[in-house]
Amino acid sequence: MVKVNNKGLQYYEAIGRRKSAIARVRLYILGKNKLVNINGLKIKPGEIFVNNKLISDYFPSLVDKNIYSLPLKATASLNRFAISIKVKGGGKKGQLGAIVHGISRALVLVDQANKKTLKSLGLITRDPRVKERRKVGTGGKARRKKQSPKR
Repeated sequence: MVKVNNKGLQYYEAIGRRKSAIARVRLYILGKNKLVNINGLKIKPGEIFVNNKLISDYFPSLVDKNIYSLPLKATASLNRFAISIKVKGGGKKGQLGAIVHGISRALVLVDQANKKTLKSLGLITRDPRVKERRKVGTGGKARRKKQSPKR
C-alpha cells in the first residue's frame, strides 16, 4: 500500500527488527523531480539515509555495505528508490540486521514477485534470537547456578 506524507510524497513503509533494534524504513517513489526533500535533506535515487546521516557514514565497513545492499541487488532496485531509515535500540550489528529486514519487507510491499527471491535468501524471516533474561538467584547471569558448599 502506498502512503502519502504531508508534503505529498509517496512512499512504502515497513518495520524491521533484529534483537532489540527496530528500524522504520521508507522507500520514496520519485516522480518528475529527481530530488526528495526529507527532514531538510535532499535525497537522490539510490541514496540511503540512516538517522539523517548517509549510510556510508553510519556503516563505513565494506562488509556492512554488502549486507545492507543485498536485498536491493537481489530485486534489481539499487537506484530505484530514495530510502530514509530511522533506527533505534540495540548495537550496530543488530541495527544492520533490522535495516535489512525492513528494506526486504518494504520491497515485498512494492511488488509481491520480490517475495520469492528475498525469501530464498532468508531476508524476510525475522531472526527471533534475543538475549535471555537474568533469573533470580543465579548470581548475575541467565543460566549460572550458585556454587553449593562442599560440606
